[in-house]
Amino acid sequence: MLQPKRFKHRKQFRGKRRGMATRSNHVSFGLYGLKAQESAWITSNQIEAARITLSKKTQKGGKLWIRIFPDKPITSKPNETGLGGGKGEVANHVAVVRPGQMLFEIAGIDEAAARETLKQAGYKLPIKTVIVTRV
Repeated sequence: MLQPKRFKHRKQFRGKRRGMATRSNHVSFGLYGLKAQESAWITSNQIEAARITLSKKTQKGGKLWIRIFPDKPITSKPNETGLGGGKGEVANHVAVVRPGQMLFEIAGIDEAAARETLKQAGYKLPIKTVIVTRV
């Protein structure tokens, strides 16, 4: 699972997920990309599931870039715990994704295979995605 090696602060506020992505919103490295159309928190398990799908399809011929990283800690309190007592322990790490952000990029395979592969990876994610090409 992906997670940061070190933290400056162990716990963070939840924050807002408003607005469009201003950075990493176009295909920079590969030829085809998977772009988010909704805002969400994507967990490290979901990123890993999509990565496995992409890497199985591309094999040795293609190259894969993961453009998101789960660097936000999410806390949760145990079940049947009353209110009070402070914030819970860190349970997982998520990547904050806004609409228009590029999630994955691939290159080195033909267009039909790339579109099918990215479509399969999009099924593993909890948001609507669209496949884009480099212009």
